[in-house]
Amino acid sequence: MDYTIRYGLEFNPFLKNSKEIFVSTDESKEVLFRLDYLAKTKGFGLLTGSPGRGKTTAIRKWVQTLNNSQYKVVYTCFSTFSPNDFYRNLATELGAQAHYRKPDNFRVIQEELTRLSVEKRKTPVIIIDEANYISSAILNDFKLLFNFEMDSRDRAVVLLSGLPSLNATLRLSVHEPFRQRIIMNYELPAFTKEEGRSYVLDKLQRAGATRAIFEDAALEAILNASDGTPRIINNLCNSCLLIGDSKKSDMITAEIVMQAINNNEI
Repeated sequence: MDYTIRYGLEFNPFLKNSKEIFVSTDESKEVLFRLDYLAKTKGFGLLTGSPGRGKTTAIRKWVQTLNNSQYKVVYTCFSTFSPNDFYRNLATELGAQAHYRKPDNFRVIQEELTRLSVEKRKTPVIIIDEANYISSAILNDFKLLFNFEMDSRDRAVVLLSGLPSLNATLRLSVHEPFRQRIIMNYELPAFTKEEGRSYVLDKLQRAGATRAIFEDAALEAILNASDGTPRIINNLCNSCLLIGDSKKSDMITAEIVMQAINNNEI
């Protein structure tokens, strides 16, 4: 018997490759509000958070709300590239012809951004994931790369997403000119206990659950072990469903959660 059937689920809502369920919380609403502000204002934005806090999930949800006729979204996570490889990749993603020399790539990137903004009347949205790994050389170039009409206007949205260490990097004096141009800076906090509980129950309900699956003590144990991190909550809940099924238990107990915690080495 498929383990989801035991728990009355149409699918496992805690698996990454399953049907994605975006759970709306006060924090997720705040993130989307800030990202919407960035989209309307244009310029540089920063979204940080510890691993597993849901940065990429929030960005995906936000991108889905952007009108394709008004925005051109480019996503890259090649932050470990050398500067020129980074610019070559960005030029290609924008639909331009990449070159071997950095000045040529600068030129075609700026030309493509201008073409999109002025001719196509589309706002380019450039999302740079894992930005905490980006080199100082690239950060230093950004003010020049996205400088239009003698720095009098912004033609694109540039969102850097990464770990909190990115903020520490940008506080270095060498990056002060770039840091001053950031118009949106938000760090995703951990879930509160209430948010974590709602997160699990909402996912289960939207996956078809019509009855309680986790005992209160089991859910409390998951929330304590996860420290409010969505990815850890998902991993533990997924493990609990598998362990519970192997034990032929129709309810997830605190004992099952303890085994899942040990298996996940949390």
